[in-house]
Amino acid sequence: MTQSSSPVADKAKPRFDVTVVGDTNLDLLLYGLPEEVPVEQELLADGMALLLGGSGAITAHNLASLGNSVGFISTFAADDSGRLSRHGLVTAGVDLSRCVERTDAKTGVTVHLQHRVLRHMFTYAGATFDLKASDLDLEYLASARHFHMASYYLQRALTPEIPALFARLKSAGLTISLDTNDDPSQQWDRGIIEALRYVDVFLPNERETCLLAQEPNLAKAIDLLRTLVPLLVIKQGDRGATAYTSTHSWHAPARQVTVVDAVGAGDSFNAGFLHGWIRGWSIEQALEYGNLTGTWSTTASGGTSAFRQENLAALHEAWKNVQSVSR
Repeated sequence: MTQSSSPVADKAKPRFDVTVVGDTNLDLLLYGLPEEVPVEQELLADGMALLLGGSGAITAHNLASLGNSVGFISTFAADDSGRLSRHGLVTAGVDLSRCVERTDAKTGVTVHLQHRVLRHMFTYAGATFDLKASDLDLEYLASARHFHMASYYLQRALTPEIPALFARLKSAGLTISLDTNDDPSQQWDRGIIEALRYVDVFLPNERETCLLAQEPNLAKAIDLLRTLVPLLVIKQGDRGATAYTSTHSWHAPARQVTVVDAVGAGDSFNAGFLHGWIRGWSIEQALEYGNLTGTWSTTASGGTSAFRQENLAALHEAWKNVQSVSR
């Protein structure tokens, strides 16, 4: 981790609302495929999209679109796909001044085969695996109110250093959130427990909750994880989301929308929830906003299309309607 004389940011006037470390890739989405995918047979999709992807990039993009100042550190390959990814983030207002370019790697891609209910996902991680602790400008990351890390298990070169990174940022006065996403190796390394000591908001989904706790019973898994972090927020898809402290819980139902796909919905929930939480909103209100932004994401292709400038006025109007109903 690179640093100047001190990682402690000026908390009176932080440069960013949120700094993010995470993955960037492209999402290739194919729609209208059959539920069964036989081999050695050409199958025809009835639609496609090629969009900015990666949990870290989607979260950073959507946080910025919601009006937050965001600094993002990720690896970018020096190829056309990398330039396309950069453009999408810069257009949203994300600062990329400390990102790391890799000339010896390619941009990662996730292929999403969209079926009627579920999907298949195939990922080539590319430059994502290459981000190292020495690539991180600690003073830059600390110049924020809050720090978020995405795709813990894809940060293979960085993972052993994550607890130390969190400790330094915590000592600099930042709050910290974490979304592990899936572990492609399905090992669910227990080193994450050390990192969780510094996490203020932990944001898994139900499946990840059980796998992280090594407990197939969801209620028991929740009981374990809620003792490890101050605030556990579990995403439950079309059933909304529930937040837990060691003694209390809050639930907010999902909003009903016409779904195009669920790519990036969890990351969009993270962006909405954190947008409210860092501003001191109540947990109930932050959950409501996270549910809105998560479901809003599903109304357009991929994780960022619904948060483009031309769609934001409708999102803000939808939030006004939610607030008026809540009152």
